[in-house]
Parts: sequence; structure tokens; C-alpha cells
Amino acid sequence: MTSSILLSATTWIYGVAAFLYLAAWVFHRRSLEAPAAGAAAVGLAANTAGFFLRWAESYRLGMGHAPLSNLYESLVFFAGMIILVHLVVERRSGSRAIGAFSAPLAFLALAYASLSPNISDRIQPLIPALKSNWLIAHVITCFVGYAAFAVAFGVSLMYLLRTRREAPGRLAARLPEPLLLDEWTHRLVVFGFLFLTAGIITGAVWANTAWGRYWGWDPKETWSLITWFVYASLLHARLVSGWRGRRIAVLSLVGFGAVLFTYFGVNLLPGLHSYG
Repeated sequence: MTSSILLSATTWIYGVAAFLYLAAWVFHRRSLEAPAAGAAAVGLAANTAGFFLRWAESYRLGMGHAPLSNLYESLVFFAGMIILVHLVVERRSGSRAIGAFSAPLAFLALAYASLSPNISDRIQPLIPALKSNWLIAHVITCFVGYAAFAVAFGVSLMYLLRTRREAPGRLAARLPEPLLLDEWTHRLVVFGFLFLTAGIITGAVWANTAWGRYWGWDPKETWSLITWFVYASLLHARLVSGWRGRRIAVLSLVGFGAVLFTYFGVNLLPGLHSYG
């Protein structure tokens, strides 16, 4: 399929972007930052084109559904959202060093989708429960939230490296100031939390339409709620208890670990939400 070829090429574009971002940070080559951002933007354009081309291909095959129904398609969308969120943060924060920690995540997501022998890129018909307009609303809101949490994870790693107890080395000193990193962790978590909340709500409405109940304690539902509580605890600790800095960064890392288990780990468990 043409879309799969384009998305496979996008994997390597993201790989180039990640390499350039890392090289710019490690070797302190500011001249590489603009090409890195350019490669990320080109990759996002190709990712978007591949997404909509796959959507059109599904109609040509007589299936006619948004490409958001299996693990391959969700990873494609997830990678694109990570780069989109990253580019917005990069522009708003004025720091391209963030790309050294977020662009590799998009590359890994799309590389896993494109190169793993266990993931099929075939367009498949939807099962009856997925034939709903709620599919688009639910998956998009969840994965926009996941992408924000992924970039927050990268920013939190930067904060912990920048503020490590021993005297920072040259690499750490090239990172943005801790106050900026702490503020962007908070902003990204708030943004992701709002979308995750919307995703859980739309998922509950969809579940009631498909299975006649709003909540069934399916493994994916349960871990989505656990993830929600982790980030809710982070926001509560910051806004009510005044937590800042390292403790918030650590909670951000824990939250993204919960996101990854919600996304991948529950596929090992029997349930209605397992991606295949």
C-alpha cells in the first residue's frame, strides 16, 4: 500500500530529526538545530499525508473507516501527535534542545509500527463494536493526551539531568533553565490531563453505545483510570501542596510509565480493548 511506504519513509525522516537534535545538543552545534526542526516538520507533513492516504485507501477497499482502529494505526497517529506537540512547545519555549528528548520518542513509536514483525500494516474491516463515530473522538482525545504526556516525560528528564545533585556537566549545562522546564512540564501535563479526561468520557459514552454499560473495569479502562489518578495527583500536589521541581518531574515519569502500560501492557491481558 502506498500509505505504508510513505509512513515507512517517515520513520527515517523522524530518525534523521532525532539524530540531528541529539547531535546539536551533545556536540553543541547550534547550526544543526534548524535542520533538525525542518526534518521534524517534513516528517510531520509526511506522517499526516500517510494518515489521510491510508484513510482514503480504506474507502477504496470498501471498508471506509478512520485509520485509528489497530496498533499500527494508533502508533502512526501517536508519533505524529508527539512531533506536533513538540514543535509547538519548541516554538513557544524558544528552546530546540527539547527535541533531543522528544523526537526520539516519535521515531521509536513509528519504527515499532513499521519494523516490528508482530505488527501488521494491513487495512482490516472494523468489528461491529468499532463501527461508531465515537471511535474517532475517543482515540484522538486519548492520543493527543498521550502525546502531551510523552513530551512532558522528555522535559522532565531534562529537568532531572539539569538539576542533578552533583555539579552539572557540559551536556546538562546546555539544557534550558530549570524554571522553564518545570513550567513546561506543568503546562504539558495540564494539557494532556484535559484530553485524557475527555478520552475517558468519550470512551464511557461509546462503551454504553456498544456494550450497554458505561464502565466495566476492563484492563484498559482500569489502567486509564490509574493513569488519570497519577496525573491528577501530580496536579493536586503542585496546585494545593506547592510541589515544584524534582518531585513533579519524578511524578511525570511515573505517569508516563502508566501511559505506556495502559497502551502496551494491557494488550497482554484479556479484554475488550486489546490492540492487535
